[in-house]
Amino acid sequence: MASSFLRALGLMSGTSVDGVDVALIETDGERVAAFGPTLTVPYPDEARRIIRAAFGATAETEATRTAEQVVTEMHVAAVRAWAGKAGIAPDTLDLVGFHGQTITHQPDRHFTWQIGDGAALARALGVRVVNDLRTADVAAGGQGAPLVPVYHAALAADLTRPLAVVNIGGVGNVTWIGADGALLAFDTGPGNGPIDDWCARRAGQRYDKDGALAAAGKVDRGRVERFAEHRYFAKVPPKSLDRGDFNDAWAEGLSVADGAATLTRGTARAIALAAKHFPAPVSQWVICGGGARNPTLLRAIAEETRGKVLTAEDLGWDGDALEAQAFAFLAVRSLRGLPLTFPGTTGAPRPMTGGRLSQP
Repeated sequence: MASSFLRALGLMSGTSVDGVDVALIETDGERVAAFGPTLTVPYPDEARRIIRAAFGATAETEATRTAEQVVTEMHVAAVRAWAGKAGIAPDTLDLVGFHGQTITHQPDRHFTWQIGDGAALARALGVRVVNDLRTADVAAGGQGAPLVPVYHAALAADLTRPLAVVNIGGVGNVTWIGADGALLAFDTGPGNGPIDDWCARRAGQRYDKDGALAAAGKVDRGRVERFAEHRYFAKVPPKSLDRGDFNDAWAEGLSVADGAATLTRGTARAIALAAKHFPAPVSQWVICGGGARNPTLLRAIAEETRGKVLTAEDLGWDGDALEAQAFAFLAVRSLRGLPLTFPGTTGAPRPMTGGRLSQP
């Protein structure tokens, strides 16, 4: 049976545009047989600037073409750096799952755009590449996000359920996994995005390292209560967000530390409000993504949810590599014609497969 397991490399670049995550797994698209080496390769500032300049585009322009070329080149470089460190030649792999870089996500208009040239990546690395994993779902009326729930379910197969897995990147998203393996997933609200923006604009730092700035501030409770009234939180899933749908403007007028504290509490409140939509209460919350490295945010989530909060690492998962691993998993599912998304995860009308395969 082992022959049905493929060595698949997953590549992820999130909405925060901090770099490329590379992770190897062995999987048949249903179970994970082994985890392999991982690496994160940060984007140089100039690459980040070029990519951000394409955000919000809905048609091809000089800016999007340049950004796509940069994204593809950065992913080739990241895989080569990973290969050098891991001692594994890319052309010995079975498959690469390439998320690309989301520049615009407007599912209500049946539109989502992940730039990145899968065919060029396949040629450069000498290995099959699956990319464009969201488009089919969005074209069918789904939200195209989140895509990771089916991988969360594979990881959580032996854990006590119901449980919630929350990934906190620029945006927050949650996967509710029922006792019978049923899935519900949606974006909870802002993740690190507004906190990062606040830190960049007000503190001259890219993010709130270890939540230190927020820990030094005082939460403006009144603002958090008003923030919690945002109509998005009451909206019934399926639902998803663009990185720009929530910003840091509601903390304007506060000191740097108080603003960071208040925005951090807002992200935690948004996660807690997600529980209103769960079919059954959860026994624990598992936090992964960049937010899991922010102890101030983790404390806030524990207080807001009044639940047991663990990080992915507490369970032996690699939280930093989890999304990249998921795209390796999804690429194998795509190759096998297995569904990537479901009515309960994206609101698609039926379980949907997807992805585009490029040969080297």
